[in-house]
Amino acid sequence: MEITGRLVANAIVRTTTSDKKVTDFRVAINRRYKSNGEQKEETTYVDCAYWRTDALAPYLTKGLLVQLYGHMTARPWVSRDGEPMASLNFHTNEINLLGASQRNDSDGAKSTLKRQK
Repeated sequence: MEITGRLVANAIVRTTTSDKKVTDFRVAINRRYKSNGEQKEETTYVDCAYWRTDALAPYLTKGLLVQLYGHMTARPWVSRDGEPMASLNFHTNEINLLGASQRNDSDGAKSTLKRQK
């Protein structure tokens, strides 16, 4: 599966109890559409985990446009108020860095860094 979105915050690296490092980050995926002639936008937030290496973490910064390959899972949980909740989690196998946010990418250049299996 492929998703493309912008990072909403800088990636963080955490270490599991079994001493494995994982890079965690969140992306926003925007969908634009028309409804009754009116332009609308919908944003979906997806939590992502990249287990292959933590070397990409310094490059995964807020506003960066990324193309990700992997698989999606849903994680149900119960809030403190006892309300059922769910989040989308993307288990990332490959990351393509497509470019900085528009405000940071003044020359419009497209940089690509690809990490595979």
